Amino acid sequence: MEPIFEPLTFDNCERAREIDRSDIPEDFVDGVPALIETLRFGYEHKLIGYSFLVNVGERPVGTILLGQGLYCEGEDPPEVEGVPFYRLVFFIIDRAYRSRGLGSRILAETIERVFRDFGERPIVLGVHRDNMKAMRFYERQGFTKTPYTEGNDCVFIR
Repeated sequence: MEPIFEPLTFDNCERAREIDRSDIPEDFVDGVPALIETLRFGYEHKLIGYSFLVNVGERPVGTILLGQGLYCEGEDPPEVEGVPFYRLVFFIIDRAYRSRGLGSRILAETIERVFRDFGERPIVLGVHRDNMKAMRFYERQGFTKTPYTEGNDCVFIR
């Protein structure tokens, strides 16, 4: 099961609808319309980073966007105020491919590519406060939960 990293574009982002996330409540992760808007925002503001539609064979099994973060006062940890950092958003894995090590591989590969091409920086992400499985995943990947929140999300940093 080798992940294939396809750059996420406006032409292929609708394929993200094929990813089975039926077991995840809608309030845990935004849908494809928000994915498209985030992609558009990054392009319009020329933010550095990468966004991928991840496939196994021809099947889309995940999305991940890791790019330049813009500081949000009161929501982001003060450690990144005035400091360049990345924000991880829209990291979704198809339910049939979870708990098989694929998410760890995708995250590690994406971080490696961003660090190699744009430099190492802290990474910030949000996880819905009730999504304990995702929180444990990110802690295993070296992220630390902060006391900060963004809406219903707990903020993590690495």
